[in-house]
Amino acid sequence: MSRHDEKVFDALLRIPAGQFTTYKELAKAIGSSPRAVGQALKRNPRPVQVPCHRVVCSDFTLGGYWGLLNDDRKRALLLDEGIIIDGNRIINTEKMFYFYHLHYVHAYTHIKAP
Repeated sequence: MSRHDEKVFDALLRIPAGQFTTYKELAKAIGSSPRAVGQALKRNPRPVQVPCHRVVCSDFTLGGYWGLLNDDRKRALLLDEGIIIDGNRIINTEKMFYFYHLHYVHAYTHIKAP
């Protein structure tokens, strides 16, 4: 796993259940690009423990999940957390999580593999 992937996964662990962020916002927080964030999410070996489903497109459409577009698992996980979705777009945008202060504690490395 690359250092970049670790940064992405560490940031994901800071997004509380019931909130979401965008590829762009996460990329800005770690000094990366939205596309590179998406590629790291595609490599996430623990997609529920490290909640990549909480990252969506800047227009609040769902985007991909594990490299697949329109995956019902991402929708189901977000709905279970109280995110309201109409069609393919999040409606309750006030649930957006912003990374104002991000200090890396490497939380990802403390999660044990199943």
